Amino acid sequence: VQLQASGGGLVQAGGSLRLSCVTSGLTFSAYGMGWFRQAPGKEREFVASISRSGVSDSYAYSLKGRVTISRDNAENTVYLQMNSLKPEDTAVYYCAASEAGVPTARNRYKYWGQGTQVTVSS
Repeated sequence: VQLQASGGGLVQAGGSLRLSCVTSGLTFSAYGMGWFRQAPGKEREFVASISRSGVSDSYAYSLKGRVTISRDNAENTVYLQMNSLKPEDTAVYYCAASEAGVPTARNRYKYWGQGTQVTVSS
């Protein structure tokens, strides 16, 4: 199983990024998908998750309204659109796959990608 995250980079505050996570080796439509992030010196935290069908989603309260998670089951890909980025959004962003519905807890996720760096300058 592989989860390949991409789309990170350096962006100015107020800018936008769209992260992608392409998966292989698993039946993508059978997994809920999530995004987490980890800033230096901090624990990995939940960002957003989406159900197998894409009908249901969940967001971290602090990010709600600025991020949108979506998925394309035909392309085995999950996305994270991030707008109005702030310097405190700087982190490595990870995608993950869960056999549960729309989980927010890290321990509900079975597979993890390698992460993509997002850096927001002020």
